[in-house]
Amino acid sequence: MKYLKSDFKQKQQILISEGYNVSMLRVLVSDGTSANAIYRLTSWLVSYKLSPLALVTLWLNRVINGCVIGAAAQFSYGLVIMHPVGVVINSKVRGGRNITIESGVVIGDEKGKAPVLGDNIFIGAGAKIIGGITVGNNVKIGANAVVVKDVPDNVTVVGIPAKVINKGVKEC
Repeated sequence: MKYLKSDFKQKQQILISEGYNVSMLRVLVSDGTSANAIYRLTSWLVSYKLSPLALVTLWLNRVINGCVIGAAAQFSYGLVIMHPVGVVINSKVRGGRNITIESGVVIGDEKGKAPVLGDNIFIGAGAKIIGGITVGNNVKIGANAVVVKDVPDNVTVVGIPAKVINKGVKEC
């Protein structure tokens, strides 16, 4: 639960950088915030060996927000789910700080191996990140991109399969 406040502050910063003047109250009632909070609660319940209750929160997230985020998925500070509908994240996924996820994103395993995400990553709507790959720091993944190979730091990737189109992305 210690991450939740930083998640909300990161979402507020993103909205401010997009030109919106939003209060923390507005952030709390915006789309995706409940999905984020329920995921953090689920993760907390698992860490305290309360898995039966975690199953209830997993179900709630699916019903209320239309997303499935594995109970054992691990994300650091600043996770932002902008629009939760259609988001599916495998339990084996590991993510760093300041990851922003749009709607319809799938981050899944293949053959028992799941992605590891660095810091400062933006994942566009409908993107798929599959398998035991590593996504570097300061990466933008375009809408509907399919990422099946490692992505280096400081790039933008788009397409099917995803290819680097821009090097030198400073921060997402």
